[in-house]
Amino acid sequence: MKNALILFPKNWKNTSNLTLFVWFTKHIRFLKPDMFVEQPNSTLFVLKNLSRFAKLSALIALTAFVPHSNVKNTEGVVFSEKNNPQLPEAAASCSEVNNTTFNAGEELTYKIFYNLNFVWIPAGEVVFKIEDEGSRYHLSAVGRTYDSYDWFFKVRDYYNSYVDKQTLLPQTSIRYVNESKYKLYDMVNFDQKSRKATYERGKAKETIDKRGSIDLTDCMHDVLSIVYYSRTLDYSKAEIGQEFPVKVMLDEEAYDLKYKLLARETKSVHGLGNFATMRFSPQVVAGNVFNEKTQMKIWASDDQNRLPLMVESPVSVGSVKVVLKSWKGLKYDMAAKKN
Repeated sequence: MKNALILFPKNWKNTSNLTLFVWFTKHIRFLKPDMFVEQPNSTLFVLKNLSRFAKLSALIALTAFVPHSNVKNTEGVVFSEKNNPQLPEAAASCSEVNNTTFNAGEELTYKIFYNLNFVWIPAGEVVFKIEDEGSRYHLSAVGRTYDSYDWFFKVRDYYNSYVDKQTLLPQTSIRYVNESKYKLYDMVNFDQKSRKATYERGKAKETIDKRGSIDLTDCMHDVLSIVYYSRTLDYSKAEIGQEFPVKVMLDEEAYDLKYKLLARETKSVHGLGNFATMRFSPQVVAGNVFNEKTQMKIWASDDQNRLPLMVESPVSVGSVKVVLKSWKGLKYDMAAKKN
C-alpha cells in the first residue's frame, strides 16, 4: 500500500494537540484509501505506511521478539558477541522453571496507540489470558484493530500456545492470522526431548498447503511462551547492561536472540500513573515488520509480577505504543504502582 497523506487544517502547526486529535478521530471513519494523494514536498501532515503500522501494532503487543528475516541489533544498543550471556540463577536450566510469578486466571488487556508528541490515537487492543489445563497452561493472545481502522487495515490475530507447567516450553503452538487480505493458519508441534518441531501451514486449517519439520536446540520457545518465561526470571540481582538469551521459533525458523536490561527507573504509563520499572531493549529481526534502525523499548513492572507495562517502537512519523490498560487475576498486588 502506498504512503498516505492526511490533510489537516491549513494552520495545523499552530493548532492545539487536542484540536488535532478531535479532527483526526472525527475524520478517520470517513476517509478512504483512494482519497489519499502523495505530495512528499508539501506542508501536509505525513503519516507513512499505515498498513505497516497496523500490522506492527498487533505483533508488537504479543511479544518483543518477532522474527521475520535477518537478526539486527536495535539502534544504539550494543549486544555482546558471547554465545552464553550470564543468566540469573533461575534460568540456569530449562528442565524446570521456578514459576512463582503468575497463575491461571490472569488476564491482561493492552491498548495500542499511534503517538505523535502529545496526541494519542487509539488503534486496537490485545488481550492475554492464562487457562489451566491440568499439566499444562493454555496461553492465548487476541489482537484486533478497532472498527474505525478496519476499513483501512483490519487485524484479527489469534495466538495460542500450550505449554508444560514445569518448563513453560511449548508443546503446541497455533496461530490464526487475519491481516487485511493476508490469511494464515500455522500449527507447530514441539518435541522438546527429540529437539524437533513439525508444522503445517496454509490460508486456513482446511487448506493446508505446506508441511515440514525443523531441528531445534534446547529450550526452544514460541512467541507467546517466551513472554511468560521471561517474567519468571529474577532480575533483582541483575546488573544494568546484563543480557539475557532467548530462543524463539516462528515461521519455520529458529532464532537465537538477546535482550538487555538498560535501566531501573520511574515511568509514567499513559492512563495508569507512575510505576517502578525495568527498561529493556531486545534484539529484533529486520524484515517485513521491523527495519534495521528499529529501537524497541519495553518497560516492565519492577515487582513480583514483572508485567510488561508499555512497549514502544518508532514508525516513520511518531511511534507505536502498546500500553497496559487493565489487569485481573494477578498473583500479587501491583507493588510497582506509585501514588
